[in-house]
Amino acid sequence: MWSYFANPERFDRLARALIPWCWGVTAVLFAIGLPWALYFSPGDYQQSDTVRIMYVHVPAAWLAMFAYAGLGGASFVYFIWRHNLADLAARAIAPAGAVFAFVCLATGSLWGRPMWGAWWVWDARLTSMLVLFLLYLGYMALRGAIEDEKLSARAGAILAMAGLINLPVIKFSVDWWNTLHQGASVFRFDGPTIDASQLWPLAIMALGFTVLYLALVLTQMRAMLMERRAEALERRRERRLELEAEL
Repeated sequence: MWSYFANPERFDRLARALIPWCWGVTAVLFAIGLPWALYFSPGDYQQSDTVRIMYVHVPAAWLAMFAYAGLGGASFVYFIWRHNLADLAARAIAPAGAVFAFVCLATGSLWGRPMWGAWWVWDARLTSMLVLFLLYLGYMALRGAIEDEKLSARAGAILAMAGLINLPVIKFSVDWWNTLHQGASVFRFDGPTIDASQLWPLAIMALGFTVLYLALVLTQMRAMLMERRAEALERRRERRLELEAEL
């Protein structure tokens, strides 16, 4: 199936069909999730309404990590099999992942100020998430700095794959080190510790962010495919004009 959709024409048809649905589902989920999270869900008995930052912060953190896993996976596929579509996916994922990582850091800072008394602390979880954000920026900077497209893709793939080691560090940092950041409260072997009145709107928001991420990546990939086609057509036109001039 993957090799079937690795064909740019087939992928373009699939993406063209999926993108409107993704944007529509995103709008519906946010229309449900935002009022539920910001108004109807109860405040926390300790954090009061400050806890509502969770409904943006936590999904952004999940998506920042999920997107980097996708970036590393796409880079691996390109590095081994040289699938150009995998490289396009990696390039499309990077800016979306960087935005989610930035949103995670920004909302975490806003949440940390009233809870910890500081905008930023060099906590293991916060620092490893900052490293993830810098990895996204480094990947995009590296791709933009190398003019040779194939060399740029290979160098970017190596950097993206090397950065995968940071994902388990982010995940288990609260278990490996003594940190201010709270431990896992949703994905636990003994079940979530969040009350259902907060867990359900959090799940809706997380799903909304996930579909938004998919819509952004598919839209960006289609845009890059069309850009490549336009460049190829322009090269053919220039070559035809050169041949006509020689005749």
